[in-house]
Amino acid sequence: MALESQQCRYLMMRKGHLSCLDICLSSVTVPKILVNFLCQRQTITYNQCLAQMFFLISFTGAEAALLAIMAYDRYAAICKPLHYSGLMNTKLCSVLAFATWVWGSLNAALHTALSSRLYFCGANQIHHIYCDLPPLMKIACNDVHINQLVIYITSLFVAVAPFLFTILSYIFILSSILKIRSTTGKRKAFSTCASHLTVVIIYFGNGLLNYNRPSAGYSLETDTLVSTMFCIITPMLNPLIYSLRNKEVKGAFRKVLENQGKLKHRHTIN
Repeated sequence: MALESQQCRYLMMRKGHLSCLDICLSSVTVPKILVNFLCQRQTITYNQCLAQMFFLISFTGAEAALLAIMAYDRYAAICKPLHYSGLMNTKLCSVLAFATWVWGSLNAALHTALSSRLYFCGANQIHHIYCDLPPLMKIACNDVHINQLVIYITSLFVAVAPFLFTILSYIFILSSILKIRSTTGKRKAFSTCASHLTVVIIYFGNGLLNYNRPSAGYSLETDTLVSTMFCIITPMLNPLIYSLRNKEVKGAFRKVLENQGKLKHRHTIN
């Protein structure tokens, strides 16, 4: 009983950091997009562009690392339940959560510093709804090979490594779940991992589409849609996905569906 409450406390701590990252990620892009839309002026200053890019890279990198840590937490809870309190104690959770923010900030500082050395000529029009590395390098007048090389190297540590670590954790988790004889135990284990696994698939899937799609063959509308999914829709979906495990939310959702069913039945009778 004490072990289960401890797991819930640690998981809620990491969910709190995830929710904070989602709010910050949306706040980086949405306000400026709305201002440009309302004022009908698609402009941004140079300093604002670099600041927006810094925080965008920082929060996305931190969230990828946090999702990997949450996968390890699920691994420890399901595969090593008797050692969970030793593997995931309060001090370690705090250090790991703090490390994700520092990790993202250091990565963002490196890319922002390199981008600040670029110079631009001509119209200086960014064909994107917010400032990000790929569209910024497209309009640069000087050589961007160093920037591209740094992006490829850092992406291995910031994106690929957390994703592979998460997949590896779930391979061990799935192996342990299949060994459980009780159907109730299997269902409870799957329920514990379902919300986090859904968030991982949506986040890394949209991130892959946003940063690794071909440079040619995509219209501006498609590019805008993909970017909106990654920086606006995904952070909005994460709280909803985790809320579906809440009994009160499930009950309220069930009541809404039942009321809609009753209304349809009344209209059919009338």
